[in-house]
Amino acid sequence: MRTGRIIAYIAAAIFIIFAFLFILGAFSPEGSPGWIIIGIIGLVIGFVLIFVGTKLSPPQKAGDQVVNLQIDLPGEVEMETIKCKSCGGPLSPKDIKMVAGAPVVECPHCGTTYQITEEPKW
Repeated sequence: MRTGRIIAYIAAAIFIIFAFLFILGAFSPEGSPGWIIIGIIGLVIGFVLIFVGTKLSPPQKAGDQVVNLQIDLPGEVEMETIKCKSCGGPLSPKDIKMVAGAPVVECPHCGTTYQITEEPKW
């Protein structure tokens, strides 16, 4: 519902700008006192649209978000089997999780948990 929220904010901005111009125009020599009423009505509509835009869709909770990380590797890549540092057991991709932005692996064989580090290629 983000688009509805954005449309409500844009419409509110337009109403508030024109309402302000009507109120200013009421005090010019060519203006009429009725323009003040039109300006106040426009301001009310603008602020109601802002209120509706904030209540239209509440922000999502951090726990509700699912982040998929996909890596596009150039060319052909050969992968070696990842083994546990403690027991040497084979690790599968389901044993690797992202925790605080870092890849962490938990060995299903010995239960050891550690962060995966990449050694320099040179």
